[in-house]
Amino acid sequence: MSERIVIEQVTRIEGHARVSIFLNDDGSVKDAQVHVTQVRGFEKFVQGRPFYEMPSLTARTCGICPVSHLIASAKACDQILSVRIPPTAISLRRILNLGQIIQSHALNFFYLSSPDLLLGMDADPAKRNILGVAQEHPQFARDGIRLRQFGQQVIERLAGKRIHPAWVIPGGVATPLDPSAREQILKEIPEAKSIIQRTLDWYKKNLNAYQEYIRTFANFPSLFLGLVSKEGRLEHYHGYLRVVTARGSILADQLSVENYADYIGESVEPWSYLKSPYYKPLGYPGGMYRVGPLARLNIANECGTPLADQELAEFHCLDKGAVLSSFHYHYARLIEILYAIERIEQLLDDPDILSTNVRAHAEVNNLEGIGVSEAPRGTLIHHYKVDEHGLIQWANLIIASGHNNLAMNRGVLQAARYYVKSSQLTEGMLNRVEAVIRAFDPCLACSTHAVGQMPLAIELVSPDGKVVDTLVRGE
Repeated sequence: MSERIVIEQVTRIEGHARVSIFLNDDGSVKDAQVHVTQVRGFEKFVQGRPFYEMPSLTARTCGICPVSHLIASAKACDQILSVRIPPTAISLRRILNLGQIIQSHALNFFYLSSPDLLLGMDADPAKRNILGVAQEHPQFARDGIRLRQFGQQVIERLAGKRIHPAWVIPGGVATPLDPSAREQILKEIPEAKSIIQRTLDWYKKNLNAYQEYIRTFANFPSLFLGLVSKEGRLEHYHGYLRVVTARGSILADQLSVENYADYIGESVEPWSYLKSPYYKPLGYPGGMYRVGPLARLNIANECGTPLADQELAEFHCLDKGAVLSSFHYHYARLIEILYAIERIEQLLDDPDILSTNVRAHAEVNNLEGIGVSEAPRGTLIHHYKVDEHGLIQWANLIIASGHNNLAMNRGVLQAARYYVKSSQLTEGMLNRVEAVIRAFDPCLACSTHAVGQMPLAIELVSPDGKVVDTLVRGE
């Protein structure tokens, strides 16, 4: 009979998931599925709330990337107000988002993924964590902690606190930038820049040691999607959607984010609460695409900052077309950290950054608003419909991690087929499967917003691990 191997909890990720690996009768891997076991009701319970509460409400979706939701939500609310945001407010929102990208990317690379890279996939699980890294590679751990601290402090110095700040609001931001905060951030930029350049140098020197993982960690053709500027430059706050093929050619460009529903569809599978978006013109599941740092570097002509552009040129040399291996998400994150530090410096050097004109005021002028930005994990979409009083009647959130669901599942299957041998199963084999998920850096607490009625399964398990009873609803 065929068997199933279950990884009950995927470790070192944000949120909860388990993996099922299905075996053929001969012990080879037939299929693999990532089960996202959380379910969140944000799209439902925000109904009836005033639209201006949405940034703070939806930011509670996640404690890791609340800023991303603040920004996308506020941009949707800006459309409901139908106002033009003061330029300084846009720059301040950009800086806040870049601080978010720095701290989130540093969390994934240094805290969650580096134990595999530095200590090895087969290392003792009790030591294969950030504490083990600190013991074996203390300077590397210190660099990661300091870099994440820098990103968090950027958020705190602008918005008042690091987690769930209420500073980004419909129409702009709540308060101008304090000159002392500006000077403090600028003062710390050289250290942050030195850390990320040192880390990039180390990573590139050791890249050959990871060739097996590069070949087997979600390495296959797919589309890549994300925001670019009008000139095709790397963009995180405002721009147009671009879709690039596996060969690196542009399939669709300058797509209006307000028309996202024309080319992004959402499917639901019965074994996960995580939706599976796809590129509509190619159908489901043929329209599989990837988002996030790997996709953003694949679709961008340039970064727009000198050091990051040099790194991007080297990155593009990894493959003839688009860079296909999801293992290279790690490399892309490091480049984006460098870009974010440089871009923050550029924005803070603008004298207008201290302008006190940071908010536009208006009432409800539109009954619908769509906000799109680039979260650390990819393209984030907030779509609201309100009544004439500004109360939310309908909401749809397409979370960054959800875009990657199809590719992440295929990547887990690819790695399982290569590494999992049922006759000699080891912890290191399963850790390699988990490491594919960590490469995508999913934020599963954010991403579980299922459309319609989803199946709900409750299992009653006895102390000896046997399933005594199962209740299933919604099949």
